[in-house]
Amino acid sequence: MGSLSLETLMRRPEAGAFLGMVFVAIFFTIFGGVLFLSPQGVASWLNVAANLGIIAVPVGFLMISGELDISIGAMVPAASMTVAIVSGYYGLPMIVGIVVTLGFGLLVGLINGIIVVRTNVPSLIVTMGTLFAIAGLVLFLSIILTNSTSVSMPNIEPWAKALFGSFIGGTYQVLVVWWLLFTAAFFYFLHISPWGNWVYALGGDKSSARNAGIPTDRLTIGLFVLSSVSAAFVGMCQTLLFNSAQVSAGQSYIFNTIISVVVGGVLLTGGFGSVVGIFFGTITFAIVNQGIYFTDFDRNLSSLIIGVMLLVAVLMNNTFRKMALSATTKKKGATA
Repeated sequence: MGSLSLETLMRRPEAGAFLGMVFVAIFFTIFGGVLFLSPQGVASWLNVAANLGIIAVPVGFLMISGELDISIGAMVPAASMTVAIVSGYYGLPMIVGIVVTLGFGLLVGLINGIIVVRTNVPSLIVTMGTLFAIAGLVLFLSIILTNSTSVSMPNIEPWAKALFGSFIGGTYQVLVVWWLLFTAAFFYFLHISPWGNWVYALGGDKSSARNAGIPTDRLTIGLFVLSSVSAAFVGMCQTLLFNSAQVSAGQSYIFNTIISVVVGGVLLTGGFGSVVGIFFGTITFAIVNQGIYFTDFDRNLSSLIIGVMLLVAVLMNNTFRKMALSATTKKKGATA
């Protein structure tokens, strides 16, 4: 019974991600020493995971449905600059800055989703276009409105600072709490609510999903909106945390989130993945990204380790997917 239970667990989409997370945690615990496990050490990678994780799961939803959104790389700095300009440079109330920022994220998500469903142009191409368009627009407007590419925001209203831009215990960003709350909500959406099956159906066969009565176009647009608004939320929180914003910040989110999602067991071809797996994958990436600074290894090896980790994760996840599919085939055969 125990071996059967273990075999069942190993077929889960998050199995590879969990094993990868355990491996890198043990690795950097051995080579990083007590500093890696200290509150400051844990905070260094947990804060990175929180910033990535809030965006990674919505991006994972899109990948499960067979789509991709790389415009998040421009949406994070765009949101940072939006709230800084509205409530910092022009001094409007924080609630106005927050609403405008998240509203901008919603608008970009709508544009991405509508173009994808109306034109059938691959979402990679569409969001690549909006990536450059948003980056250029934000740079242009920041120069026109503030005559600068960076905006300071020294006087943030206390309630906004406490909710979105503070540190817990002086080390952990409050964004960690938001990450856990969002992850719980995302888990309910994908694995408990009926909409989750719709997302998987989109990634499996969009035509069959449409014929089954699933509102594929509305669901696709909604997923793009969720991705864009999540990126806007993270960008806004970063401005409130560091009291400033820059046009060039945030481009690394494009690849870091995709790596986290793929390490988390989501296939680029769609139809396979889980929120728990993405959660583990995000932590794994954050540990590798920050853990090397606690070791005696050359810091230049960080990218090499991340690249190798991604390749191993893809191979491992492909193996677990084949195990899951073979188990499903056997079960159908037995039933028949």
